[in-house]
Amino acid sequence: MLRAAASRCTRGAARRLSSAAAEASPAAAGTRHQPSLDEGDWSYHREWWGKEDGPGEGAQTVFRRHSECGNGVVSVFAYPASRPAIEHWPAVETWLHERNARLYPESAGVDQFKILGYQWRVMRFNDHTRQSTVKVMTCYRTSGQRSLVLMQQPHVLAVPYVKSMVSAGLTALPCASYDLPEAVSGQNNMKILCIGHGGGSLPLFLASKFRGASIHIVEIDPVVVSASVEAMGFPISPVKGLSSESMLPADADDLLWGGIHDRIFLHIADAEDFIASDSNQYDLVFIDAYDGDDVFPRKLWDADGAFMKDLERRVHPVHGTVVVNLHSDSELPGHAEFQSVLPMGRRVSEVCGAYKHHFGMAFTAAVPWLCNITLVACRGEAVASGAGVGARLGLSRRDFVLGKLLSKCDVVERALGLPFPCLQYVKNGFALVE
Repeated sequence: MLRAAASRCTRGAARRLSSAAAEASPAAAGTRHQPSLDEGDWSYHREWWGKEDGPGEGAQTVFRRHSECGNGVVSVFAYPASRPAIEHWPAVETWLHERNARLYPESAGVDQFKILGYQWRVMRFNDHTRQSTVKVMTCYRTSGQRSLVLMQQPHVLAVPYVKSMVSAGLTALPCASYDLPEAVSGQNNMKILCIGHGGGSLPLFLASKFRGASIHIVEIDPVVVSASVEAMGFPISPVKGLSSESMLPADADDLLWGGIHDRIFLHIADAEDFIASDSNQYDLVFIDAYDGDDVFPRKLWDADGAFMKDLERRVHPVHGTVVVNLHSDSELPGHAEFQSVLPMGRRVSEVCGAYKHHFGMAFTAAVPWLCNITLVACRGEAVASGAGVGARLGLSRRDFVLGKLLSKCDVVERALGLPFPCLQYVKNGFALVE
């Protein structure tokens, strides 16, 4: 979840979310990745950001339903997306034709697909809090009935905190000698858990990048799951026990996802109950679980609670890594020297301390342009191995760990073919949890 910046930061920092965003974007900062390669670049945020108190002008409501799980009114708003440009649509239509012909050889030359356009879809709780943002492609099949097809674009991560979670979490794994390229190629059977679903951009991104990954998602609110399926292009087949009103064709998942959806399992359950009865051992866990009042439930970070104890047992004992999205609960001074480092208030510090207590080591990174913090908890013995050598060379433990993480950024970027650089998300406001 991304908190509206003005409610967490001072006006000086909030300005970075509007007119200064393009100048501050990774593309403009002279990084090695060009903005055209990343459809989720922050410079596009003006297309979908809306207003602090609502969706803003030009938004179309495509889903609206009341939640009984504490999220209030769950809505999805649509905004036109400028990329991909219309001249690139025929290539995608050809891809759909070819995929359809492989599934239904008898329909070759009969079924035709036409793209209607690309949109940003933004989920909000109570019309205020932006819960998640995805990009979808909408097209239609010219023959048959119920021919509308809606597909979330799994390569697009529109929100910086999701990129921060991916970058920080994945660079920690090779630091603990986990072979990331083998998981990408499918030689390793990687297991990932996502607590909190939103629009589903993170699990879809991971499933599309890791051929060897089985991804389990836990979401307590069936209305959130319905919104992701009906309005945000998430495949319906991974969801168990959901009564969906989707008008998408029954074969949409097979047509669009080519088996990716078969490695995703979405459980509508309470995270505490799920982890208590789960038997899987996870290599990587992502937690982004805020309710309609923007509260991170205490039971998900209470050091003495059942959830944390069970989670510790479910994470791999050598390289297991847990990544948590947090919101800064302190005001940010309106001075330039504070713009890359967010202060951690009492509550955030307590959360970080709880995860460090259970996993041995933890670090944080401040998310660019948003008042979010990425917390990574991992097995300290693995990630910090060699720190003694660093100390003899005059490196602090903090600098040694940061250097080790940064040295793996290129491994992650190349293995996954990322359209954005990991390095800036890892080093931004980096701090060890003491």
